[in-house]
Amino acid sequence: MSYDLLVLQAARFKGRPTESDLAAAAGLADADLLAVVEPLLAAGELQRVGTRVKLTADGRARLETLLAAERATVDQALLRQRYLDFGEVNIDFKQLVTDWQLIDGERPNDHTDADYDARIVVRLGELHERFAPLLAEFVDLAPRLAQYPDRLAAALAKVRSGDPAWLARPLVDSYHTVWFELHEELIGLGGVSRVREETAGRAE
Repeated sequence: MSYDLLVLQAARFKGRPTESDLAAAAGLADADLLAVVEPLLAAGELQRVGTRVKLTADGRARLETLLAAERATVDQALLRQRYLDFGEVNIDFKQLVTDWQLIDGERPNDHTDADYDARIVVRLGELHERFAPLLAEFVDLAPRLAQYPDRLAAALAKVRSGDPAWLARPLVDSYHTVWFELHEELIGLGGVSRVREETAGRAE
């Protein structure tokens, strides 16, 4: 597995992450990240911006090369079949997030109704369990995705602990953020454009 690919892709998704955020997104320990990041910085593929790092134009070009090489190793016929299965779960997840954000599809959820939130958290747990076998198949198809089960489980645990931010808040590794990144990974692995997915109504 290419650790360069893990880190460059995480930097692409996160924009300007701290190194700790980058390590979490790449599924690496902080101590292991340094051995990957320093050569990428030296090669001009990552750049430091204060306490953060960002992907450079050279890094983006290298990332595209690495992604293309990975895509060539994936069983595309099986991926397409499993992606259709993902689409069904994704529809349910999108509805769950809508229900989390809006009560009766109209009133913003201020999270003062504990019973309402609890019901949605139960639904999220059920969806998480339902999705786990399919996610395992995606990891088998592309082992680089191995960090996603742990990231989704970590976000779910925080939601269950009573912090509503970890279901759908952007800019943190909320369940929705990690789900969105996973969906981007699947789109990329299949060589499909997000515009096409949005047109088909399958994007978040």
